[in-house]
Amino acid sequence: MDIALPVLGGLGLFLYGMNLMGMGLQKAAGEKLKRLIEVLTNNRLMGVLVGTVVTMVIQSSSATTVMVIGFVNAGLMNLYQAVGVIMGANVGTTVTAQLIAFNLTDFAPLAVAIGVGIWIATSKKRAKNLAEILIGFGILFIGMDMMANGLAPLANNPTFTNIMVSLNDPFLGMLVGLGLTTIIQSSSASIGLLQALASQGLININIAFPILFGDNIGTTTTALISSVGANRTAKRAAVIHFLFNLIGTIIFMTILRVPIQAIVTKISPNDIQRQIANAHTLFNLINVAIQFPFAGLLVKAAEKLVSGDKKEELERSKFLDTRIIETPSIALGQVTKEVLRMGKLVEDNLILAGKAFIENEDEDIEKVLSQEKTINKMERDITEYLVELSNAPLTDDQHNQVNVLFNIINDVERVGDHAENLVELAQYKIDNNLNFTDEAIDELNIMFGKCQEVFKKAIDSFETNSEGKAREVMKLEEEVDFLEKQNRANHIDRLNKLQCQTGPGIIFLDAISNLERVSDHSSNIAMYVLDQYK
Repeated sequence: MDIALPVLGGLGLFLYGMNLMGMGLQKAAGEKLKRLIEVLTNNRLMGVLVGTVVTMVIQSSSATTVMVIGFVNAGLMNLYQAVGVIMGANVGTTVTAQLIAFNLTDFAPLAVAIGVGIWIATSKKRAKNLAEILIGFGILFIGMDMMANGLAPLANNPTFTNIMVSLNDPFLGMLVGLGLTTIIQSSSASIGLLQALASQGLININIAFPILFGDNIGTTTTALISSVGANRTAKRAAVIHFLFNLIGTIIFMTILRVPIQAIVTKISPNDIQRQIANAHTLFNLINVAIQFPFAGLLVKAAEKLVSGDKKEELERSKFLDTRIIETPSIALGQVTKEVLRMGKLVEDNLILAGKAFIENEDEDIEKVLSQEKTINKMERDITEYLVELSNAPLTDDQHNQVNVLFNIINDVERVGDHAENLVELAQYKIDNNLNFTDEAIDELNIMFGKCQEVFKKAIDSFETNSEGKAREVMKLEEEVDFLEKQNRANHIDRLNKLQCQTGPGIIFLDAISNLERVSDHSSNIAMYVLDQYK
C-alpha cells in the first residue's frame, strides 16, 4: 500500500493535470482550433500538420482521433482526409513526454500557486484559461513526482527486479505496454509512468523501448471503442488508426529498434527520461515518414476489414454525431443538414400521397407508411441531439438557432403526419371503392400541387436562408387557404345538388383539411426564416 497509493494518486494527478492543461489550451486557442480539422485537411500533408497541432494543444492523440471519427461519422471528412490527421495526432502526442523529460518538478508548486491566484483574482475568460494551463501544468509535474517517489522503494525489491529482467524480452514488453495503455486509456500517462520508473533507475531504454511500442498500439483502443455504434466509415477510421500503429510497431520491432535505440542513447547518454521521450518522438516521426506514401493502401485495407449493411447505413442519422457537440458551430450545421434530409423525405411522401390519393396507387401508400417510420425516427434522433447540444456552452445566437431548429423539425414532422393521414384516407377510399367527381379530382390535383409547392419552397427558404423564397411561401399559403374555402364551398354545393355521394364527400373534406394544415406548417417554417430579417 505504501507504494500503490502514491503511484495511483500520482497517476490520477498526472491525468487530471494533463486534461486540465489541455482544456485550458483548447479554450485559449478557441473553437477555430477544431475547425482546422474540417477546413484544412483536403491536402493529406496538411492533415498531418493539423493533427499534430491539434494534439499538441489537446494533449491527447486519442481525443483527436475520436474527434476525427466523429467528423467522419457525420460526413464532414472522408477516410483519405482522416488518415493524415490520425498520423499527425501520433506525432503531436509526443510533446507530453518531451515536456516531462525537462523535469520541471521544482517549478510545479509555483505554477499551481500562480494559476490559482489568477483564477481567484480575475473574472476574465482569457485569464482563467491561462490559469487552467498553469494549474494543469503544475499538477501534471506534482503527479509525476508523486509517482516517482512512490516507485523508489521498488529499487530494493528483488521480485520487482526479476520482473523487470523478464521484460528484456521485447515481445513481452510490448504486451505489457499494450495492456497498460488499454487500461489507463492514455499513452501519454503510460509513457509518463515509464519515465517515472526511469527517474528512479528502475528500468533502462532496452526495457522501455518495447513497452513504448505496446503503448502506441494500446492507445488505439480508445478510438476503436468510440467507433462502436458509429457508421461503417467511422469504424474504418478507427481501424486505420490501429493498423497504422500496429504496422509501425512491427517495423520497429523487426528492423529499426536497434539503430533508433542507439541514436537516442547517443543523443542523451545519461538521461533515461530524455531517451524515452526521444524514442517516442522518433518512433512516430519515422512511422509517419514510412507510411505516409502508402496512406491509400491503409484506407483500402480498412475498407476490406470493415464491411457493412447498406440498408442499415441508410437508416442511420447521416449527419449527427455527439462527438461534434463540443464544437457547437459545426454541430448546428450538421443538425441543419439532417433536418433538410428529413424535409426532403417528407416532401417525397407528400408527392407520393398525392399520387396514391388521385390514382389509387397501393405501392405508393406502402412506401409513404414505410418512410413515415423513418421520418419519426429522424425526428426523435434530431430532438435528442438538440437537447444534448442545448446543454453545451452556446452563445445567445446559437441558443436561438437551436430553438428555431426545435420548432422547424416539429413542423416538418407534422407535415409528414398529414401525408400519412392522406394515404390512410386513400387506403380507405380504395378499400371501399369510393370515387370522386371529375370536378373534385381537378380541385384536389390543384390543391395537392399548391401544397407540394409551398412545402418545397419552405424547405428551400430554410436551406438557403432566403427572405424572398420565404415571402413566396406566405403568398402561396394564402392561396391554399383560399382554395380550401372555395373547394369546401364547391363540395357542399355538389352535395346539395346530389352530384356526389356522402362517403367520398367526407374523404374529400378530410383531404383538403389535411392539405390546408400542410400549408400552415409550411408558413411556420417560412416565418422562422423571416424572423431573422426583422
